[in-house]
Amino acid sequence: MSGEWRVASGEVRHYRDLLVWQKAIIWGEAVYAATRNWPRDERFGLTSQIRRAAVSVPSNIAEGCARRSTAEFVRFLSIARGSLAEVETQTIIAAKLGYLDQGTQTSLLEAADEISRMLAGLIAKLEERRT
Repeated sequence: MSGEWRVASGEVRHYRDLLVWQKAIIWGEAVYAATRNWPRDERFGLTSQIRRAAVSVPSNIAEGCARRSTAEFVRFLSIARGSLAEVETQTIIAAKLGYLDQGTQTSLLEAADEISRMLAGLIAKLEERRT
């Protein structure tokens, strides 16, 4: 039984049990690794922005799970999806600027897409439970 289903059914009480949170943590590490050698003049620009958005994904999953209501959890999961889209956009820009090679870009975007689908599924299950 998946962690996401167990949350939707009320069985899971901790965000660290969620597979989507675990994948978002690994993806966030990959974003940090991919940005490690970007130009120094991007340190306070694109590098900082993409890293903050990547950290926001698992952070919002955790915060939402810790909230008292399903509605709040859904809202934070939606924010996490927004942060994913932000990183996807920044990844595309970084690749166009020559900061990322095609393989790294593809890997980051594919992982983001998987996380986004997982979040969408969890949101749907939680909303189904609310009605």
